[in-house]
Amino acid sequence: MNEDQDGTGTEQDEEAERIPAWRAGAVDLAALDTDDAELVHTWRSDPVAAYEIGVWPRSLTATRERIERDSEDNDRDDFLVLLPDGTPIGYTALTDQNIVDGTAEVLLMLAPEHRGQGHATAALDALVDLAFGELPMYRLFAATHTANAPALAVLAASGFVQEGVRRSACLHRGRRHDVAVLSLLRPEWEKLDRPRAWDPEA
Repeated sequence: MNEDQDGTGTEQDEEAERIPAWRAGAVDLAALDTDDAELVHTWRSDPVAAYEIGVWPRSLTATRERIERDSEDNDRDDFLVLLPDGTPIGYTALTDQNIVDGTAEVLLMLAPEHRGQGHATAALDALVDLAFGELPMYRLFAATHTANAPALAVLAASGFVQEGVRRSACLHRGRRHDVAVLSLLRPEWEKLDRPRAWDPEA
């Protein structure tokens, strides 16, 4: 008998259901694991995502090592975005957490086939509710190319406000790009007219 099977022959390893760390109705967030490296590597290798992120895809080994290294960073939390049925559709993170100042940066990336269906806004809302509902954050911020219309739309839908532009802040594909900086403050989140992740109707 295989050691990964119980007495009934049911496999217990990678078929096991992921246990969400944060349930939010439309999507769940599960802690990112080293075993998720192949998924993240595939998503980051998508040409559209690579352009929007502004970095070239790394090797699978480098992605796995990065996830392992980040898992030991107490100033960040990385999550796999799951549909209610457990299907992984993307990745999100709360990074550069400064508990003293109450600030953190939000990151989000979805698989190509799951974009444009409202999942990005649901995932970002879930992360924002976690940051303000369970952590002492006061200001969340995000940065993206000023030409990245989908990302800007998702951030705006979640209540983020553009507070400035870093001119010619990055080099990508031989061109300089402006980077928009957006933020959401706790009082603004408190005024948002939407269910929170912990509300039954969420």
